[in-house]
Amino acid sequence: MSEAALRTPAELRYIQYHSSKEKTYLSAIRQLISDDLSEPYSIYVYRYFLYQWGDLCFMALDEDDNLIGVVISKLEPHRGGPMRGYIAMLAVREGYRGQGIATELVRKTLDVMIERDADEIALETEVTNTAAMKLYERLGFLRSKRLHRYYLNGNSAFRFMLLIKDNPASSEYEDEAQPQLPIRPPSA
Repeated sequence: MSEAALRTPAELRYIQYHSSKEKTYLSAIRQLISDDLSEPYSIYVYRYFLYQWGDLCFMALDEDDNLIGVVISKLEPHRGGPMRGYIAMLAVREGYRGQGIATELVRKTLDVMIERDADEIALETEVTNTAAMKLYERLGFLRSKRLHRYYLNGNSAFRFMLLIKDNPASSEYEDEAQPQLPIRPPSA
């Protein structure tokens, strides 16, 4: 069994991203996400999220400060309506998966979004990524839409939504026959 497989999440620490950490971690963030996700993101995509919403992004580090996992998110008004959080990227190094690290990273970004008055939170994941879909469903997200050939590799995606407040965007969905999604209470 590899050394990474023997490590537990208790040996990890979770830190909020800050621009002062760019030189130390941006390259590692890009490499981890490049290894884990199918989309090729340019440096400008990372900077778009990290410069504006770095405080919504969290990293899991091992005892040697190596990057083990990361979540990159944003929060802004959606189409002039509800405050929508968006989880853009989530990745955990392969040898550390299945230990709750991704769940903890997502919970941390959700908690900050909720503190900042998010009405809803959205994300997309490939229809073939069953582990990610199970993770988000355990956290209360529901599939709201299938996006045909959404990714550059030709794979389709599911959009997942988590409503934080009751009916934040009822007028947005009047014409779309969207299902009523459950409301997630803030975590303790």
